[in-house]
Amino acid sequence: MSPPVQERILIVDDEKINLKILADLLQDRYTLILAQNGTRALELATGKDPPDLILLDVVMPEINGYEVLKQLKDNPVSHKIPVIFVTALNSPEEEEKGLRLGAVDYIIKPFSPPIVRMRVRNHLRFLRQYRLVEQLALLDGLTEIPNRRHFDEVFKREYARAQRNETALSIAMADVDFFKQYNDFYGHAMGDTVLQKIAKALQESLKRPADSVARYGGEEFIMILPETDVISASAVAERARRAISGLNISHARSNVADYVTISIGLATGFPGPGASPEEIMRQADQNLYRAKHNGRDQVIA
Repeated sequence: MSPPVQERILIVDDEKINLKILADLLQDRYTLILAQNGTRALELATGKDPPDLILLDVVMPEINGYEVLKQLKDNPVSHKIPVIFVTALNSPEEEEKGLRLGAVDYIIKPFSPPIVRMRVRNHLRFLRQYRLVEQLALLDGLTEIPNRRHFDEVFKREYARAQRNETALSIAMADVDFFKQYNDFYGHAMGDTVLQKIAKALQESLKRPADSVARYGGEEFIMILPETDVISASAVAERARRAISGLNISHARSNVADYVTISIGLATGFPGPGASPEEIMRQADQNLYRAKHNGRDQVIA
């Protein structure tokens, strides 16, 4: 079993002695990153591997701590990173200003090492709990795959990326054939089990890390396939369709087969500057309707 990943703390102070004091205090429990000015702090906080928490001095040359915090909060990459001011400014007005700007805490120098340790620990524990709640809010409670809210966020991000990079983006809408009849005949408990099995099979049919599937609602699922043209997307959708048929789940009330099947509507677009994300969704929905109208258990692109 691999050891837990240490949380990363960015310490920002223009005085080397202050950096050393805080580093000595926290290095046994956390991975530390050090910066001696606000510009470097902003680079590290918005870089490839951002910190989980920032300890930030206020009085620094060029860019002071207040301005650094403002820029962190204005950046979508770093706006959620909690910031604790560690400063010699000890007036109530300064503390109020720092907290109003969005700092989660305000520690006055000289500080008590045990108190700093406890405050850092408590803020990181709160952050872990917040992330867990946020993660659960993006999962479907029944199937434990991403829900529609998560899909909306990912789709918005991938659509913008496809526009920026001028690449293809494919969407596949899937609907379980005659699922109401399945529920009526076998019961809702069995229906829930079927949805769980389908969700797992759809996830396993996706081979690239960038591809994802979500429960869109009821018996509908939706897949996002970034940088995927219509030929490749059709192959992925067909693999997903076969995966569901391959489960061999009995369906005595289906008009298509004696086992559970799905229909898939596929749409592929190259989002241009004036394109609308609703268009590709509308096309996928129309193709799903065509797949169902044409006999179900098929992919229409």
